[in-house]
Amino acid sequence: MLAKTISLGIQGIKAQIVEIEVDIIKGLPNFTIVGLPDSTIKESKERIRSALENSGFEFPPKNFVINLAPADFKKQGNTFDLPIAMAILQATEQIFPLNEPLPIVGELALDGRVRPIKGTIAMAITLYRQGYSSIIVPFENRYETSCLKEIKTYPVKNIIEVLSVLAQKKSPYDKEKKALSPSGPLGTLDFADLKGQETAKRATEIAVAGHHNILLYGSPGAGKTMLAKRIPSILPTLSREKAIETTMIHSIEGLLPADKGLILNPPFRSPHHTSSDAALVGGGKNPSVGEISLAHNGLLFLDEFIEFKNNVIQVLRQPLEDYEITISRAAGSFVFPADFMLVAASNPCPCGHLFDEDIPCSCSPLKIKKYFQKIAGPILDRIDLEVLVSRLPYKELINEKKQESSKQIKERVLKARLIQQERFKESLTKYNSRMNLKEIKRFCSITNSSKKILELAIKKLNLTARTYFKILKVSRTIADLEGSQNIEKKHLLEALSYKNLYRNYEI
Repeated sequence: MLAKTISLGIQGIKAQIVEIEVDIIKGLPNFTIVGLPDSTIKESKERIRSALENSGFEFPPKNFVINLAPADFKKQGNTFDLPIAMAILQATEQIFPLNEPLPIVGELALDGRVRPIKGTIAMAITLYRQGYSSIIVPFENRYETSCLKEIKTYPVKNIIEVLSVLAQKKSPYDKEKKALSPSGPLGTLDFADLKGQETAKRATEIAVAGHHNILLYGSPGAGKTMLAKRIPSILPTLSREKAIETTMIHSIEGLLPADKGLILNPPFRSPHHTSSDAALVGGGKNPSVGEISLAHNGLLFLDEFIEFKNNVIQVLRQPLEDYEITISRAAGSFVFPADFMLVAASNPCPCGHLFDEDIPCSCSPLKIKKYFQKIAGPILDRIDLEVLVSRLPYKELINEKKQESSKQIKERVLKARLIQQERFKESLTKYNSRMNLKEIKRFCSITNSSKKILELAIKKLNLTARTYFKILKVSRTIADLEGSQNIEKKHLLEALSYKNLYRNYEI
């Protein structure tokens, strides 16, 4: 008897509907899966047989042929155990055929329990777009799938509960209260813990308000990392659309906590400086996302930036410009989202004391130049603010003056973001840092005296056209933080003060 069920497979960061067909044909007992299955799927026979027998069903010695359609893309992962088991029960007439196939996903344990899988929220999104209204998922995946209210979620713990849902279209956990607690890196770190560093704090506030990339450089122990790790505390909460998108990416990578709902707080990713380019942008035979995609809609913090390998630094060029990354392999091309705010921190030279007023630098001019050139050029062009973070003097360290809290800074950031939201309400642009040339011309007009200042700066600092436009965008953000409709001279001068790396190195 031919039986069918509906399931889903993951391809890149998207899900695709897979029709599972099970037929019993003449021949010696066998279990054959066709349709480009990976090794995990091929090994499912023993899991399915044990799960069915331990759940009180039979796994007769027949010649089973299982087809995963469409056959033109590679199926991978542990998603298909449960739907194949249900199709086998139908084919062997141990349960009645389904009038309307209900999408099913899940891995089976040997005792019949249903184990969690990756990417169920991506599957729910695909089902909704294809006109389906419900899905059976493992119990541990219930919160992420339930975030999409347009799809009815039936969580199950074992095979018996699956049969109950198929018969009654009702889950024993329907009345369970959904988890509303957000996932994310908000934590307890606060700007109130940081003493001094007013210039760096101000630059960080500007960067967050306009979603600008920022480089923090200075002596070891000056507080660059402490500052960067507190940035998530002033980032606005994600919108529902962005939260679903972010949750989907983390779910596919298996990084979503089982007891949480949507990721409402922007993600914070901080890969080690020994990471490879594949770890950063994604890759593999069947490409998976890297750190820059996991930081999508959030913050990518690269500590010891210049210590990253040169090829790793250079792969940032495309995502910093296009806000996505394209990975091409024999299996096809995959486009992963990568719209993140870059925060880089680095020592200014190998010894770290190039700009230190108290400790002399021990590096030769050649070493300093070689060190700096790793980020000079195209990458530095894509960084909006460059801030020198100096070591605090002793008097500042023991100063008991109360510092401004993250809550106070976040209020100003939110006001600036609201101004941008109103400004770009009829555009796809969301932040000042994302303005195109037409929008820059419209929203970043400056006075003649300011134009002369900017012209002089371009000549003196040899700024590129990209840097010129970035200065205007930063100026616009500074004006927004002050609630000013026009970009004034002081706003432009402050923006220029944050493009000082070339001037400090005198190269």
